[in-house]
Amino acid sequence: MTLDIDAILTNPDKHIIVCTGSGGVGKTTTAAALGLRAAELGRNVCVLTIDPARRLAQAMGLTELDNTPRAVAGISNGSLSAMMLDMKRTFDEVVESHSDPERAEKILSNPFYQALSSSFAGTQEYMAMEKLGQLRAQSQWDLIIVDTPPSRNALDFLDAPARLGSFLDGRLIRIITAPARGAGRGIGRIAALGFGIFTNVLSKLLGAQVLADVGNFVADIDTTFGGFRERADATYALLKDSGTEFIVVAAPERDALREAAYFVERLNQDSMPLGGLILNRVQEVPETGLTQDQVLAAAQKLTAEGEGQLTSALLELHAQRMEIKERQKHLAMRFTAAHPNVSVQPIPALAQDVHDLAGLREIGEALANQGITW
Repeated sequence: MTLDIDAILTNPDKHIIVCTGSGGVGKTTTAAALGLRAAELGRNVCVLTIDPARRLAQAMGLTELDNTPRAVAGISNGSLSAMMLDMKRTFDEVVESHSDPERAEKILSNPFYQALSSSFAGTQEYMAMEKLGQLRAQSQWDLIIVDTPPSRNALDFLDAPARLGSFLDGRLIRIITAPARGAGRGIGRIAALGFGIFTNVLSKLLGAQVLADVGNFVADIDTTFGGFRERADATYALLKDSGTEFIVVAAPERDALREAAYFVERLNQDSMPLGGLILNRVQEVPETGLTQDQVLAAAQKLTAEGEGQLTSALLELHAQRMEIKERQKHLAMRFTAAHPNVSVQPIPALAQDVHDLAGLREIGEALANQGITW
């Protein structure tokens, strides 16, 4: 089955497209190309990228991408904005908007919070969901395209809210903060005595200051994180809604398609709406009516006769590309045989990297070209 990209992009009931896949398969560029095509088809689009190459910002005519959506000039019909997730700034914004100024200052200046918001496993994925929820709550855009983090397990953002919540609700955290939460009450004083020996051990293992920073952070963010969890649940429900489409991006390579198969199976397991697979950088070869063996034989004949060296080299290059195409076709057919219900759209490899809107537009046109064959 062929993936009908334009049918998705022009459907007014579709409000979120999530591009997922392993790193190095052109996922970010594909997300940007989808955004540009949707905008030029009349949608008001915001593309949320995670770690785009600088040339991608330049391709959109922007000097930089940051945590604020920036409008892309030169778009007809609709509109296109783009932004790059700043996970720490997003975390800070959440704290500031859901705490009074005094509590927010205490949280933001806490060393444990600063480490958590910058490097804790799952924070980037969690904040990608947080930012998606913020963008969807605004009425400025009717389509948001998300480029997921380039993690080996690129669907970690589905688990991030539960992981962060489990950490903050975990037994160790509850033990650390139990005396503080019970302070002033009889049970709190008894608990404090009971935990004294245990916390002394933790102090020796972690350091008294680290222990104090963790306890103070959890005590200060307790009510704020309740809002985190509610919004994460709401965003997770949004991802499962019929207004969302997941697009898996892969290259026609063994490892990339193995990862793509994992993504497809995980999305199906979680009942997420899967639009299909974009198979990027497919080798195209002009049809000559000759087999690879015939092309190689012609090249060898010219070489043996000592003439037509340039023609011989070109024939050998053509044969190599025919071999690549056949290998890619074989891998793609294995994927489609294992996942017959997944729509696939192949995209030919470009001669050069994308460096302007015209390049993104070319990819968008290839995405919509229903006539591409293996």
